[in-house]
Amino acid sequence: MTKSFAGNFFEDFRIGQTLRHATPRTLTGGDVALYNAIYGGRFAVPSSDAFARSLGLKESPVDELLAFHMVFGKTVPDISLNAVANLGYAECRFLKPVHRHETLSAVSEVIGLKENSNRQTGIVYVRTTGLNQDGETVLSYVRWVMVRKRDVEAVVADQSAPALAGAVSAGDLVLTPGLDFSGYDTVLAGSPHLWDDYAAGEKIDHVDGVTVEESDHMLATRLYQNTAKVHFNQHTEGQGRFGRRLIYGGHVISLARALSFNGLANAAQIVAINAGRHVNPFFAGGTVYAWSQVIEKAELPGRRDAGALRLKLIATKDRPCADFPDKDDKGVYPAEVILDLDYWAVMPRRG
Repeated sequence: MTKSFAGNFFEDFRIGQTLRHATPRTLTGGDVALYNAIYGGRFAVPSSDAFARSLGLKESPVDELLAFHMVFGKTVPDISLNAVANLGYAECRFLKPVHRHETLSAVSEVIGLKENSNRQTGIVYVRTTGLNQDGETVLSYVRWVMVRKRDVEAVVADQSAPALAGAVSAGDLVLTPGLDFSGYDTVLAGSPHLWDDYAAGEKIDHVDGVTVEESDHMLATRLYQNTAKVHFNQHTEGQGRFGRRLIYGGHVISLARALSFNGLANAAQIVAINAGRHVNPFFAGGTVYAWSQVIEKAELPGRRDAGALRLKLIATKDRPCADFPDKDDKGVYPAEVILDLDYWAVMPRRG
């Protein structure tokens, strides 16, 4: 009998099941440097201890998306090792900043199951909580993933899809304690444009593009200890749907976020992800471009130094975004769109 673990299949999940994920991960300065080297992010708050201290923080926090990917990576062996596709995200809130030398772990609850009509796969809904070394919740999110069945004849009796919020309420956004933007230096941050300068409906072309190589995405995915076969095993995936390794969708999220600096440099902190979808697959050799649209502006209770922008971040492959490709009259994106991410960011206001 083998001692290896082949991952869970759809019929192995049960609604209400709790999964404690293996391998807690202590983040170091090396992880932060490698993340920056892969994506080239230039946002000032996670880049500079001195800049962070000028805003009342003890040091620069780890980039929110680095923390997200680290927590996500913990869940892959138990949830999505046998996935066909990761379908979406919802109700993600960043509740506590993560710093270097802190340790992240993850636990998930199965909140929904829905078998597909072909009986070969099913959708698994999970709510994942990321914890620090003191057991404090640093982030929480829902995702749903299409998972293969081991036995197409297997019956999963208890099935239902959860009702999910369309967006995190602006009133539920959590800012880092002590964060004070009243002395924010727009010159060091890289842009004069603050919360007051943006309008709902405005579209921003982030202009630049990044071509992704195989080594880029595989190195990044290893950084997060994400073990999904579709990202690494050419022997397996050469026989699969695509015939080659699929780039982890989170890699595109971080690239698009890094590109968004050009136009949204002062979007200092991601505080929530309302919804996210990997619209089309993406492979090495392609070039990522990105644009954003301001969906909503929100004032923050008791804060005159900062406001929140709800942003839709669209990433495309091999298509510059000058013409802002959008959905057709049937609500379908063109094939070049690879990411549709709806998130809240905190931005300084004018005094």
